[in-house]
Amino acid sequence: MILPHIALESGKNPQYSVIWLHGLGADGHDFVPMLDELKLPVAVRFIFPHAPKIPVTINGGFVMRAWYDIADPAIDAQQDEAGIRASQAAIEALIAQEVARGIPAQHIFLAGFSQGGAIALHTALRLNGPLAGVLALSAYLPLAELTAEATCHATPIFMAHGRSDPVVPYALGIASRERLLELQCAVEWHEYAMQHSVCAAELIDIQAWLTDRLGSRK
Repeated sequence: MILPHIALESGKNPQYSVIWLHGLGADGHDFVPMLDELKLPVAVRFIFPHAPKIPVTINGGFVMRAWYDIADPAIDAQQDEAGIRASQAAIEALIAQEVARGIPAQHIFLAGFSQGGAIALHTALRLNGPLAGVLALSAYLPLAELTAEATCHATPIFMAHGRSDPVVPYALGIASRERLLELQCAVEWHEYAMQHSVCAAELIDIQAWLTDRLGSRK
């Protein structure tokens, strides 16, 4: 079953797709306004899926949209492996849908903020072949101790993090970057004077990185 989602195209006959995953407690609408800030050289289809609604332990069991449960304030402890893998399968289904619509996997980007970025990284490492790229914003690599099962290291990765992030600690972002480099992934790292958010300078860097991989820089 395909996750409910918002689909928007920046122009006619898009040849690229970006599947953008929101963070904990948000929904697919969260990053739609960002499209007004991104000026890309070719037509792109943006897919903004809505995560399932599940009880989240760290929030007292309150039901909200989440890609997986969080049981501990240290988000890389007591990880919800079953939930992470279920979200991986859901994102793989969205990728397959785009391929069926004529967008090759090498023209598909995964992007995500916080939990969404974690799922983007986890999923991309486990695909049969490389994607166009991954954007992991204020995120980390989940189940890092299981990356021996990850076989796809050729997808370029853009990682961005706030140096004062109180939700996904800066040190966890750095540790995730180092683990990805150990796996010989191509990681472009950006850090900003911000907390758990997206800033204007970051959007400029995202636009430049995407534009490079879309084959043209204006």
